Amino acid sequence: MNLLSKTIECPFCGHAMHLSVEVTDDDQDYTEDCTNCCNPIHIRVHKDELHHSVQLFIDADDEQYY
Repeated sequence: MNLLSKTIECPFCGHAMHLSVEVTDDDQDYTEDCTNCCNPIHIRVHKDELHHSVQLFIDADDEQYY
């Protein structure tokens, strides 16, 4: 199991929060609530096999943040 740990900032309030994501071969798309302001944060995870990397996209209201 590949586990990615990353500290992100909430796109609503700027609060830093710890995020742990299990990296799979399939793309992931889910919502997680901010631990500070409780607003929903949209998270997308993409495993790039060609470049041997993982891309993490954080946004709110369909506006890309990272």
